[in-house]
Formats: sequence, structure tokens, C-alpha cells
Amino acid sequence: MDYLEGLNPQQRGAAEQINGPVMIIAGAGSGKTRVITYRVAHLIHTGVDAFNILVLTFTNKAAKEMRERITKVVGPEAKNIWMGTFHSVFAKILRVEGTKIGYPSNFTIYDTDDSKSVLRAVLKEMNLDDKLYSPNYVYNRISAAKNNLVSWAEYQQNEQIQSDDHANGRGHLGKVYEMYATRCFRSGAMDFDDLLFQTNRLLKEHTDVLYKYQNKFKYLMVDEYQDTNFSQYLIVKKLAAINENICVVGDDAQSIYAFRGANIQNILNFEKDYPDLKVFKLEQNYRSTQNIVNVANSIISNNKEQLKKNVFSEKDHGDKIKVNRAFSDNEEGKTVAEAIMQERSTNGQKWNDFAILYRTNAQSRSMEEALRKLNIPYKIYGGLSFYQRKEIKDLIAYFRLTFNPNDEEALKRVINYPRRGIGDTTVDRIILSAGQNNITLWEVIVEPGKYLDGRSASSVGVFSTMIQSFMVVTKTLSAYDAALHIAQHSGLLKDLYEDKSVEGLNRYENIQELLNGIKEFSEREDIEERSLDVFMQDVALLTNDDNDKNPNADTVSLMTIHSSKGLEFPHVFVVGLEENLFPSQMSLNSRTDLEEERRLFYVAVTRAENKLTISYATSRFKFGTLINCEPSRFLDEIDAQYLELDFKAKPQTGNPFFDDERKAWSRNADTFSKPKAATAPPAGKPVKTTSLLAKAHVPSPGFAPSDTSGLQVGMEVEHERFGFGKVINLEGNKPDIKATIFFKEIGQKQLLLKFAKLRIVS
Repeated sequence: MDYLEGLNPQQRGAAEQINGPVMIIAGAGSGKTRVITYRVAHLIHTGVDAFNILVLTFTNKAAKEMRERITKVVGPEAKNIWMGTFHSVFAKILRVEGTKIGYPSNFTIYDTDDSKSVLRAVLKEMNLDDKLYSPNYVYNRISAAKNNLVSWAEYQQNEQIQSDDHANGRGHLGKVYEMYATRCFRSGAMDFDDLLFQTNRLLKEHTDVLYKYQNKFKYLMVDEYQDTNFSQYLIVKKLAAINENICVVGDDAQSIYAFRGANIQNILNFEKDYPDLKVFKLEQNYRSTQNIVNVANSIISNNKEQLKKNVFSEKDHGDKIKVNRAFSDNEEGKTVAEAIMQERSTNGQKWNDFAILYRTNAQSRSMEEALRKLNIPYKIYGGLSFYQRKEIKDLIAYFRLTFNPNDEEALKRVINYPRRGIGDTTVDRIILSAGQNNITLWEVIVEPGKYLDGRSASSVGVFSTMIQSFMVVTKTLSAYDAALHIAQHSGLLKDLYEDKSVEGLNRYENIQELLNGIKEFSEREDIEERSLDVFMQDVALLTNDDNDKNPNADTVSLMTIHSSKGLEFPHVFVVGLEENLFPSQMSLNSRTDLEEERRLFYVAVTRAENKLTISYATSRFKFGTLINCEPSRFLDEIDAQYLELDFKAKPQTGNPFFDDERKAWSRNADTFSKPKAATAPPAGKPVKTTSLLAKAHVPSPGFAPSDTSGLQVGMEVEHERFGFGKVINLEGNKPDIKATIFFKEIGQKQLLLKFAKLRIVS
């Protein structure tokens, strides 16, 4: 029991409660991973077989860290625990059980690019407008349907869904979904959403499989439970139904992934599923100073939907949270860069002690420019992953095709790369022949003389022979040797080597790095299977959070707040605290959405260990137009006693922000001299300074929003809050058309029509 000695009373209570339903509400920085680690170790020490424990996480990184910690406590038995992301664990089960629902054990896992490629082919085949049916929109629509366990057949039969699609001019979406699902199934492929959708289907249609895994997984633990969607919730509930030894760990205050289907109600209503639930609250924050914790508490207290907890810190109070006001986004970047430079030179900190967090990727521009001017090294996280680079995807497509020749996306990607005389016309003939004969593309390719003519048949025959030879060598060679053989004999390595440009050299080095990674994988002793197809599955199941998070790189970190979840830094800058940016404009029409934005701000604040700086700009360029910005309502929610303002403010009552800003906006330019950009907007695009004390517009008697489907440039409109204006531009497609309107009282605004509630005057 010595391993439990280092836990505080709440942590220890959670670790020792191993039977029955348990919910651990883990505040930011409260030692959540430590508790999960010791709880699993305690299960094993009390006699539970490691094979009977299932631990589900949201990143491979989290699973790896937990397994390493558990191994230090219980030894090598930790490798027998079923531990991993939802997708990796259920992909493993589907490899074994998937034949029961018609999938081969060697099914391919499609990433987002593969899925969108299939969709583009379907849309082209159906002759649909790719602007109205953009691959991104269609992919997201299908993904949402699968996460809510709606099959293509149910999608087509649902009257409400069909009505909505027809109203949006997308009445063919159900058929697109059907063809996409059929195409993936024919290719022996599942996309990410299928891994959960098909697991639910498997457990529903085959009770013997459900019973098997209910009895196998006697103890379940789910990390980050607040991020689960309906599909994940249902799988977990089914698996825990017999033993009910289920422990979920999470923090409702950090639920920020609704756009990915996460449902905060899963954690808020967990007690309804398990009335005998035991709840443990981890409220001591070991990460941040008390001032930072106080700010976070004051922010999240404004949410109505939450599980109440009193997070505290026993660290020093620390510095007050500094709030900077800049007159433009460029000045905001300059202020942040100078603060980092001064802090580093004064206190001797490393560059990687600093992180800059923002709401949208577009905000990185002004930060990057300012950092470059001061020669401060930085790295943007969330960019192109190593495994998304073209040359890497090309070689992996060869691997995929070797193990699953029915993988049409992999086949189309490499059939003529490097060039081997198989042009688009030949590929079209292969696709046409497959369709006419109701067979796969591979079946056409292995008998080219039967379906193609002359030279085309010869070139295709050479390609199919090469792939078949790869199938043979992978059965006898190690993962590394097989990968090297394919890279060499496909011609890919030679093609990249002969490109002597800087880009060509980088691509060649990337392939070498991939091969190095496979070499390291093939020599690992902590896993049982080290074949090339297992390596490919690991790559396919990498999450965004597993990429590009190297805390040892001595660079300032720039990232969106969503990307920062799970990380921590000594000094954090949260920038862009302005209305319509943070909270975002899209969130202002719904309390639920606004509360998620507030949770996002809570996450940003709690990334900071010792120092936190918040900033906002009073003007910012948006879509090429300079707009005036109001400070975010979230600033008004922070208790003023924890703040240090960089501008003169005389707090009246409550928080000083809006009081002081109202005065600032109404003072003359002599008091607050704005930069030239703010007083000299681009020609034809005037900006009118808005006084926050300006009299609110009084809507016309009987004001009622009009149907704006026929809105045109030049029309006069009235907005309930902004008053009268003229439409000067329309952009985008239904239902996401944006209107740029010049209002007489406040200047130019860009509004999303479906939410704008405009009355057409003339």
C-alpha cells in the first residue's frame, strides 16, 4: 500500500474505491493521471487480473504515460491491461470480430483526406455541385450522423432530416451517404467514425460478442469522460452493464469539444445511469498559483450547467493576472513579444516556458510577425502533421495496398506514382470496368488483359505483379525490412533521391525518418506484435493531440486553446479577448454555446502555472476591413481584485473593465491616441468609432425579421440592435451566407444571415 501514501485524502479515496460505479470530478491540475494510475495499480494489487481491466483515453500519449507509470508500480503485468484510445481499442476488437458484420480482418482505416477523396468521387459521379455539396460539409454531416448512430438507411427514412436537407437545397445528401458507405465497405475500409459506429452495430447485432466482452472487461475506466459523444457513451454503458464496475474521470468545466460531437450531458447526468454512484472531487490544484485558480473559479461560476466544486491551490498567491489593452492586433502582438523578451532576460527563463493561446488560427499572424521581428524562436502547433505530408502518405498507401488490395483510395494514389505509364484515361477505364462488372478495381488490375487493351494492360500488369510481390515479402520480413523493400522496389525512394531541390531533399529525408521510426518500432520489446500492418494501424489511429507536442523544444508555443488542452506552461498569454472573437460571434445566440466558450476560456486560464497575461485589441482587421472591438464579456466576469490593468482605471463598483472602457471609448482622441491604421481605414471601407455609451437603437414599431433568402446587395435593412443599414456585400453559400452591412450608427458589420434577424426595408 506504500504506493498510495503520496495521495491526498480525496485522491486516495478515489483510488481505493474499486467496486461499483465511481465518478471522479478532477479539477484542472488536480493530479488526475496520478489517481488513474494508482487506482489501476490498486486493482491489480487487490487481485484483479490485468486482462480484465479496460482503460479508455482520448490520446495515445495519455495511454502511454499511464501505462509507463503503472508499470513502475506493478511491473511487467501492466502490459496486459487493455489500455488505449476509444478508436484503437475498438479497432483491435473489430480486427477480431469484424467478420461477423462483413468486414475483413485486414480492413483499412481511412483518415479524413481519404474520406473526402471518396466523397469527391461520389459527388462527381452524381454530378452534384461541389459548392453546395462541399466535401467538408458532407463529411461533417455524415460524421455527425454516425456519431449519433444514424445509418444511411435511417438517414434516408428520417422525415425531419430529409426536410432539413431539402430546405437547405441538399436533398441528395442521403444518397451521397449511402454511396459513400457502400464505397468504403467495398474497399474493406472504415473511417474513424466507423470504428465506433460499427462497434455499436456489432454489440447490438451479436449478443454473444457483447456478452464476451462484458465478462472480459470486469473493470472499466474512462478518462476525459466529459468529451465522450453519444456513440462512445453507449459502448461504455453496454460493456459495463453486467458488473457496473465503471469509473469515469473528467471535469465538466473542461468540456470544449461539442463541435466534435462531445456531449457534456454524459458527465452531468452520469448519476441518473448509476443511482448508487460514489463521487470523489479532486479540488486541489497543484499546477497554478492561487490567483490564477481564483480567476478560473470566478469565470466558470457564471455557467449554470456544471458540477459544483471548490478548486483551490496551496501554492503562493502569485502575481496578479495582468491585462493588456492594445489599439490594434499588431500592437497586441508587439506587446506580447516584448513581454516575453523582457521576462526571459530578467528571470532567465527558457523560450519554452511561454505559450501564446488564441481562439482562432488566424490570430497567429500578428503574433508571428512580432516574434520574428525580435528573433524569438517559436513553433505553431496544430499544423501539418508528419504523417499528413504527401511523400509519407504515398509510401503508406503502398503499405496499405499491400495488406488490403481492395483499398481503392490507396490504389488510385500510387498506381501511377512514380510515373509508370498508367494515365488518367487508363484509371478511368479500370473504374468503369469494375463498375460494369460489379467487381473491385483490384480484380480488374490482376487480370488486365481481360479488361484493358495493349500497352495499358501491360503497364497495369507490371504494377499488379509488383504489389503481389510485396504481399509475399511482408509475410517473411520484419516491419523495417518490408518497408525498406517496398520503398525501394516501388521506385518511390529513387524518385525522391533524384530530386535535388531543397523540397526534394526534405521529402527524401522525411521518408528516411519514417523508415527510422519503423526500425525503432520493429525493435520494441514492450509490444507483442511488431509487424508492418500493426505499425500502420498505430499511425492511422494517431490523434491530433499526439502530434507535434514536444515540450523539450526551446521555442515559444503558439496554439489554439483547443490544442492546448492537457498542456501547461509557466507563463501563458491569452490573446484576443474581444466580443465576437472570444466569445465567438456564433456562440452568442445560445446559452449552451456561450457556456462552452466560457469553459474554453477556463481551459486557457488553467494552462498557466505561475503567470497569466490576458490581452485584447480595440481594433482589428477582419476580412480586409478594420473593425472596432469591444472587450470580451468574460473580462467583466473576473473579480477585479485578482487583476492588474496596464491602463489607468478607477474601479467604481464590481469589475473595472466595462466601466473604464465605456469612458475610454467616449473620450476624445487626445487622451487615447490610436494608431494610424485605426484612423485611416482602407478606401471605401470607413470605420466609425463606436461609443459604448451610444444610445441603443429602438426597433421600429412591430419590428419582425424578414425572410432573407432573397437578400441582395444594395438593399436597405434594419437590425434590432444595430439600426438601419445598407447591404454592401454577400458571400458564401446557403445556409452560411455572410452579409457585410454598413450601419448608419455604428459602421460596418459582417453578419451570418441565418442568425442576423434582419428586417428588409427596401
